Amino acid sequence: MTQHLDPSADSSAIDPLHWRDPKRYLWLLGLIAPTALFIAAGLVWAVNQTPLAPASPILWWIGPIIVYGLLPVLDLFFGPDGSNPPDEVMDYLENDKYYRYCVYAYIPFQYASLFFAAYLLTASDLSWLGIDGGLGLISKIGLTLSIGVVGGVGINTAHELGHKKENLERWLSKITLAQTFYGHFYIEHNRGHHARVATPEDPASSRLGESFWAFLPRSVWGSLKSSWELEATRLRRRNERVWSIHNDVLNAWLMSVVLYAVLVALFGWMVLPFLIIQAVYGFALLETVNYLEHYGLLRAKAGKRYVRPTPEHSWNSDHIVTNIFLYHLQRHSDHHANPTRRYQTLRSMDGAPNLPSGYASMIGLAYFPPLWRKVMDHRVLEHFDGDVTKANIQPSKRAKILAAHGVAATE
Repeated sequence: MTQHLDPSADSSAIDPLHWRDPKRYLWLLGLIAPTALFIAAGLVWAVNQTPLAPASPILWWIGPIIVYGLLPVLDLFFGPDGSNPPDEVMDYLENDKYYRYCVYAYIPFQYASLFFAAYLLTASDLSWLGIDGGLGLISKIGLTLSIGVVGGVGINTAHELGHKKENLERWLSKITLAQTFYGHFYIEHNRGHHARVATPEDPASSRLGESFWAFLPRSVWGSLKSSWELEATRLRRRNERVWSIHNDVLNAWLMSVVLYAVLVALFGWMVLPFLIIQAVYGFALLETVNYLEHYGLLRAKAGKRYVRPTPEHSWNSDHIVTNIFLYHLQRHSDHHANPTRRYQTLRSMDGAPNLPSGYASMIGLAYFPPLWRKVMDHRVLEHFDGDVTKANIQPSKRAKILAAHGVAATE
């Protein structure tokens, strides 16, 4: 059970200088994702020295194994986080640069993994790993998806950095997004999604009755279109050319072009299919998280405008393992209420609807629409006290969903 501190409590009871964050050094575990490929390579070498060598290709699938297997199991085993930082230490935590260094460290490991993967995929002699010739097809597929996981989790790293006011961190956000060719996320998420969250106008807010497979193209295309429109509007207001290096969508994409060109120059054209597949898989992981974060939730209107986002407009989860792995992204309600707040100070908030498990478990569930709807649709309904008309409903399913709850389709 998450501890919610009484704001009226005596503040003298907690001294920020002597208070210690119980998760302070656990945040270093966030580096497991960008270093997993090096761990896998070491394990492949070790296994290839034993009679189990034929099974070693499975180790190149370490990324999907972590996301779909290890994290859900650990979330179930360790359970909810159970603690919030007290009010008295918020400023102290916010200004402790140790936490931002934990995030910065992701980036060099991310790129080291990307270049290492490109080498492994194109090398014809990997005898130093105990492999005859180069990697086989099964190994290459696993390796491609594993580096896609690094890029996908990297988008979450970019998300943390992109919300900050310092120019360095905003540029680091774009650099992190270059691997997945998703630099426009920097624009759309901050200036589009946060303004339109939990409304039908937001491409990144999934709707009741909408499958992940219907949501994915809608969110990808809608976010791309929105980011371009937002940036074009900003530049026109400043009397600057839209097609210029000052366009943050274009300069972010240029980073990807340069990165891919360097990889092709070093490893040859055969690396391009790998780059495309890992990028698509990486941003699809992000979109899966988008799908589960606001499913079916809708902000009411006060007059012609939507009410301000509150904790009830985001699905929360407070499972500690995925909290560490994704820099408290699961404390999504607090994030939408306080977008510039650093991850270490995010809190699990009262009033937020809660997912039945951590994000890692829910990602796999989202791929199977019947199972997803069985688990989540009744939770959406319960959140609105049984009034399905208050939900954000998929337009093509609206009449059917309303009829199933005895409501006329005109409502």
